[in-house]
Amino acid sequence: MRAANQLVAQVLEELAAMVAPGVSTADLDATAERRVRAAGAEPAFKGYRGYPATLCASVNQQVVHGIPNRTPLKSGDIVSLDMGVKLNGYYGDSAVTVAVGAVQDDVAKLLRVTQEALDKGIAQVKVGGRISDIGHAIQQHVESQGFSVVREFVGHGIGASLHEEPQIANYGEPGRGPRLAEGMTLAIEPMVNMGKPAVKVLADGWTAVTKDGSLSAHFEHTVAVTKHGPLVLTMRPALVR
Repeated sequence: MRAANQLVAQVLEELAAMVAPGVSTADLDATAERRVRAAGAEPAFKGYRGYPATLCASVNQQVVHGIPNRTPLKSGDIVSLDMGVKLNGYYGDSAVTVAVGAVQDDVAKLLRVTQEALDKGIAQVKVGGRISDIGHAIQQHVESQGFSVVREFVGHGIGASLHEEPQIANYGEPGRGPRLAEGMTLAIEPMVNMGKPAVKVLADGWTAVTKDGSLSAHFEHTVAVTKHGPLVLTMRPALVR
């Protein structure tokens, strides 16, 4: 699990550094696939339920599962880069939302708060804790800052499969759901909208967007439950997180 997730972290770090006005998400996707295969791994998303790419690249009001394309990114955009790999039978999964050039203060706040919410969710990962403690901590922070949490998409267990039980909602009351046990690995991924929480899926069958057209941010780490607390397997050294 550590090897698969560190590969994801390294590739995301490189992709985040590539993000700039004029670069397309298709460019980022091509680099991602090349790096993954060169490391002896397989893209986890490509072909999954028919998904056509290595990377999910969701721009501005796109929440998750944006399909890479040739449209150049422009200054002021934000782009969520979500990627998974399979290496030696185990999966890694992580996401980061990156500003393209300079963004407005409220957009920078959206990114910061979403990342903080992920950190607060991760802080709830402890042996004997409850799954819903994670989502409760995320929701409390997001809503205290004036943003909203997406309901339709959730985090998940991960290991020998990309998506395993338990589901990890980013909202709800604490003290519910399965207890966390040592050795569990969880993909925790708050999706946060600047406006209302409602989303819809476009005609391509994949791209989820905010119903009100507001911007959305997405951060994700794969985290192991240990007796010493949370162990973030997808930590990216050169990025903020």
